Amino acid sequence: MASPTWRDEVPDALVVGRGEMRWLGFRIYRAVLWGDRQPFDPGSKFALQLTYYRSISRDRLVNTSMDEMRRIGSAPRDEVGQTRWRSLLQGAFVDVQPGDQLTGVSIPGYGMRFYHGEKQLADISDPVLAKAFFDIWLNEKSRDPELRSQLLGKSP
Repeated sequence: MASPTWRDEVPDALVVGRGEMRWLGFRIYRAVLWGDRQPFDPGSKFALQLTYYRSISRDRLVNTSMDEMRRIGSAPRDEVGQTRWRSLLQGAFVDVQPGDQLTGVSIPGYGMRFYHGEKQLADISDPVLAKAFFDIWLNEKSRDPELRSQLLGKSP
């Protein structure tokens, strides 16, 4: 029996929006937001898929995610909470190479699951961490407002 994939998590997935993350002119990844309804409802199950253009280490992915959650104001303020979140993300990510896809699935009221290609990497039952993580892209304070708008289907 085959293991479930992220598509099994969101079987009626529709592309909500897509865009590219660039830093100093360099393409970092292509992002696609998949939802089960239009217009997008962040309170329903959805998937965010990143296809990388560059090699990035797991540690860099974890550190950048933690930095962004702190910048937005959604990371725990205490060291114990931050250490716990860092550990969970460390177990959820892998080093990526050009062409690799990481997909996070938001499961309302539960948390999130992560996939590398079609292989499940992690199952995290922490809805607060899940919201904070996806807010990196979906929150109004996102570092890249243009990418956020594209993901939400608000601009070409």
